[in-house]
Amino acid sequence: MGNLDTLPLRYIRSDILERKTIAAGDTLIETAGGTKDQPTGRSVFISASVVGAAKFPLVCASFARFLRPDPNRIDSEFLFWKLQDEYHSRRMLPYHVQHTGVARFQYTQFAGNYSLSLPPLPEQRAIAATLGALDDKIELNRKMNATLEAMARALFRDWFVDFGPTRARMEGAAPYLSPALWPLFPAHLDAQGKPEGWEVSTIGDEVRVVGGSTPSTKDPELWDGSINWATPKDLSTLAAPVLLKTSRSITAAGLAKISSGLLPVGSLLLSSRAPIGYLAIAEVPVAINQGFIGMICDKRMSNVFAWLWTLENMEAILAKANGSTFQEISKGNFRSLPVIVPSAPVLHAFDAIAKPLYERIAKNERESRTLAQTRDLLLPRLMSGELQVVEFNSQKAEHA
Repeated sequence: MGNLDTLPLRYIRSDILERKTIAAGDTLIETAGGTKDQPTGRSVFISASVVGAAKFPLVCASFARFLRPDPNRIDSEFLFWKLQDEYHSRRMLPYHVQHTGVARFQYTQFAGNYSLSLPPLPEQRAIAATLGALDDKIELNRKMNATLEAMARALFRDWFVDFGPTRARMEGAAPYLSPALWPLFPAHLDAQGKPEGWEVSTIGDEVRVVGGSTPSTKDPELWDGSINWATPKDLSTLAAPVLLKTSRSITAAGLAKISSGLLPVGSLLLSSRAPIGYLAIAEVPVAINQGFIGMICDKRMSNVFAWLWTLENMEAILAKANGSTFQEISKGNFRSLPVIVPSAPVLHAFDAIAKPLYERIAKNERESRTLAQTRDLLLPRLMSGELQVVEFNSQKAEHA
């Protein structure tokens, strides 16, 4: 229910600690900051798990205030969802002001004057439970994806960074992989310290490295078409390395202005500047701007192998960056980075394990996207009374 970003912890005098300490069930409202697209007034729900995990009392920072409802009148989770609806419907805009160049939310005026229409408590709880269940599933998918990515990274690191199977064979240790996999790994390291028979190559020889560009923003004929066009900003908010949609789109005429053209599904995108390191696999055909290194993986290395290789070699990538205004890695510097390529049987064996992990991540992201769309569609309808919870549950049963 809302994302609790890192809250700055400050020491506070004991005499004011009690009235400023955040408790489970509180809803925080942002009072400063924001942008044109995301004005101040955003809210976040403080769950019991957040409070329980804190080592110290949580104290509201200067850029936020919190609401603690009367439990006899307002369900705390319903209040959070109600504020979400008020915010996204922009009905809170009259309380946004610009003060000395800083956007602020007038919390005192809002708390004292804003009128919220409230259904009976049982209905509040039912609405909160319905919306919360969707959010909980999205959070479960996020945690599952983090685990799946950690598994894939651990496998890559063991096989291709630490050379664990080869070192174990050298030491005569008991096999820790299946009988079909164990003999695929060399029993010795060569003079270069890599498994015998494995090849030293460059990333530029193993994947097609391309860049992108931005069609003229002064020509409306190039924009708002049906073709996805990505910028690093599209990757900055991803919960998992899966790109399903871009915030902007171009027309066929716009695509003609980009030399790299339309990158196929499965292309790996790495932001190459401001900042370097956003990374995702495109699950839709996509054109890219100049802030990317695009990798088309149609040679020996799969996109999943290239994804995990890039994660493991981010320090080397950053070390190749240069620039006076901001750090950037050029396609030429990136192409020259060395990569150890294992034998074809090992590559195939790795893909057989790692690809399903990524595919599950992508499946979870698609599901979370659908759940979020459902939640956002339901929120105003449930809050306005246009849709009752019992009606929604009946519709779900009919389509089950």
